[in-house]
Amino acid sequence: MPRDPLIGLVGKPSAGKSSTLNSLTDASSKVGNFPFTTIDPQRAIGYLQIDCACARHGVSDRCRPNYGACEHGRRSVPIELLDVAGLVPGAHQGKGLGNKFLDDLRHADALIHVVDVSGTTDAEGKVTRGYDPSVDIAWLRSEIVAWIKGNLWEKWGSIRRRHIAVKATAVETLQNQFSGYGSTTAVVARTLDKLGLKEALEHWSEETVDLVVNAFTDEKFPTVIALNKIDHPDADKNIAKIAKMQDPNTIVLCSAVTEIFLRKLEKQGYIKYTVGSEFVDTREDLIADGDPDGGGLKELDEKNKNRIENLKDMVLYRFGSTGVNQVLSKAAEILGLVPVFPVRNTSTFAAGAGDSKHVFRDCVLVKKNSTVADVARKIMGDAPIAYIEGAGGTRVADDQIVSVGKNDILSFRVGK
Repeated sequence: MPRDPLIGLVGKPSAGKSSTLNSLTDASSKVGNFPFTTIDPQRAIGYLQIDCACARHGVSDRCRPNYGACEHGRRSVPIELLDVAGLVPGAHQGKGLGNKFLDDLRHADALIHVVDVSGTTDAEGKVTRGYDPSVDIAWLRSEIVAWIKGNLWEKWGSIRRRHIAVKATAVETLQNQFSGYGSTTAVVARTLDKLGLKEALEHWSEETVDLVVNAFTDEKFPTVIALNKIDHPDADKNIAKIAKMQDPNTIVLCSAVTEIFLRKLEKQGYIKYTVGSEFVDTREDLIADGDPDGGGLKELDEKNKNRIENLKDMVLYRFGSTGVNQVLSKAAEILGLVPVFPVRNTSTFAAGAGDSKHVFRDCVLVKKNSTVADVARKIMGDAPIAYIEGAGGTRVADDQIVSVGKNDILSFRVGK
């Protein structure tokens, strides 16, 4: 069965990785506490914001997810996060928690690299001033590449001889070596297709192997760069420098501590906060807008009033949000995740006869280019499927691709 996507969070000590992880594991301060697991390696359930199918079909008032939340057609969907600890320079040589760091890393489908863009922590996370955070971005990738290249090149002679002896394809030989990093045949094939190598594997030089490892790293570990601590006065110059060096589509600006602070105040009843936006209202704001009760909010003390005003100016109004939700959305985007809504009834969108009032109770995330059959295996396992229905009761073929708005509402009819 296809497993659920897994997003790994990496970052040097004091970059704000733990704060980012904590701020991603609460779907909405209005719907209570959400599961957070601490197994080894540390895993947690984060919440990805998506447009729910309920809005498309005009039934948002009856949408009640079994997991997460849905408000006015914006749904929080659970997604598994992996806290990858031990990132320090020289990890591939075993420094710090190097071996464990790299072993944990291989399970991830995509990475979120939390970078302290303020430049106030050095490569090992010690307090400093004027550090260049673009260095951190470069050495994370170089650690992964050095790890994979070292393992491959160390036994390249044996690999090459076996490749010739069994008359394998380049994809078969490389997948045999890369499977330990969580690779698949499709990932290796895409890697080689992008390089367009003409030379047979048995004639590859070390330079060619370098090219292959770098391309494989990009394919297997797509990375979102979360530039954290954007509220610091030194952040602007570092953001400008990094923006020139990296693909802008992989960069998200964020302030994890701001997000945590706002959610805490909302839970305590001091503010009204729309997660993922710039909108924060205090009791005074709502009274000024004509609500004499101030939305039932508590009165803030002067210290927190000033802090909120400062955060509005430095983060919310300037950048449009704290950026935390956008970090997870960007990771889902680079993976091409598609939300699919399994229902019992494709006309009413109910989960079953015993629960006819509520709709779209479940949502699963699948990778782009998944077929209806892939979704069936993920949800139903080995159960025999007689046929599959889409929205409106129309039967859909197993080989049809699911995408947003197309074949993303499905009902599986069990039988032979």
